[in-house]
Amino acid sequence: MNRRHFVLGTGAVLAAGAWLLRPSDRGSPYTEYFRTLNAELKAHGPMRPVMLIDLDRLDHNIDVVNQSVRRGGKQLRLVEKSLPSPGLLAYIAKRAGTQRLMSFHQPFLNHDAQVFPQADILIGKPLPVRSAELFYQTHKGAFDPSRQLQWLLDTPERLQQYLALAQGLGTRLRVNIELDVGLHRGGVSDNVVLGQMLTLIGANPQHLEFAGFMGYDPFVGMGVPGILGSPQALFDQVMVRYNGCVDFTRQQFGRLWREGLTLNTAGSPSYRIHEQEKLSTEVSVGTALLKPTHYDLPSLSEHVPAAFIATPVLKSTGPVNIPALDGTSRVFSWWDPNQRETFFIYGGNWMAEFESPRGLQSNDLYGRSSNQEMVNGSSAVGLNIEDQVFLRPTQSEFVLLQFGDLLAVRGGKIVETWPVYNN
Repeated sequence: MNRRHFVLGTGAVLAAGAWLLRPSDRGSPYTEYFRTLNAELKAHGPMRPVMLIDLDRLDHNIDVVNQSVRRGGKQLRLVEKSLPSPGLLAYIAKRAGTQRLMSFHQPFLNHDAQVFPQADILIGKPLPVRSAELFYQTHKGAFDPSRQLQWLLDTPERLQQYLALAQGLGTRLRVNIELDVGLHRGGVSDNVVLGQMLTLIGANPQHLEFAGFMGYDPFVGMGVPGILGSPQALFDQVMVRYNGCVDFTRQQFGRLWREGLTLNTAGSPSYRIHEQEKLSTEVSVGTALLKPTHYDLPSLSEHVPAAFIATPVLKSTGPVNIPALDGTSRVFSWWDPNQRETFFIYGGNWMAEFESPRGLQSNDLYGRSSNQEMVNGSSAVGLNIEDQVFLRPTQSEFVLLQFGDLLAVRGGKIVETWPVYNN
């Protein structure tokens, strides 16, 4: 396993409690943390692949984010796609003290509007106008889209489509304009286009309302090569672009500017640096709260991994044995001590990296499998049949949807189950 992904190594300390990070016990394949989880899952788990959410670690991450948000004088918006479970979102929202969500998928949006009727929802990407139409056709409940929902739009052409939708529905849409602040994934990048969109909004006050801007800047904290600029230099460029759009709107479209606009920015890798500026009103955070391996970043050094895949060992077959090679396969075990034990796990081939026991690896020569994946390790691994193999997901949004109900654990014990969103 890549050592840089083992964030919670021996000697680390968390305010949440020493139970989280005690050193490994000699003679056990696990640290005490994973030994406790293994025992709990063998006694009370479903004995299939599951996604664990560690509430002690999650609480720590929520508190780190909250402290930063308070220092910056901003609000927190939770990124629903990265935390795709209503129960998980509700838990985080309660501890964080926020009702702001960012949604990216029409079926999830309809679900959010029912489950979180008091939420303030910002769409996180420009959706085809047909998706918006389907939202209104299937929406029901107390959630009021005309007050609580902002559609993110990026071009005058798409804005014209949404205007036609609003006219057809006889309603008013709140419009948040996507800014290209350096990611170059679309969005408004010049004042000519911005002026066209603001002019269209201003000319149709009965159907369109300007709600603010969104400028997403994860690249600031993702560790781009230094030759491309330091995080601070990249951040300064982001704020020049964002300030420029704000100044243009205030000067040229002052009648649309008002207190209470949503000036959204950041992302999990970059939210901390926005403590420096007072322009934006809120930051968006999602994946950082669970910290999968792709978010092992300097900007998230205070965060800890809070999501793990656990799956049982189905078979233990000894040294690696490759089909067609048969006895010749022993050369692999002789050459590589980490191929002296072979385990077949329940499932596999996930977007994830092995976490515990240490030293496990997939066998690319044998091939990956989503049914029974071959996993190799040294003789020191010490796994038995029905012991659990633990992995860290590389991301959260897609991987969390693959295991059915999430298992929330606290102090090594399963305390809740949370269904995930249904596509």
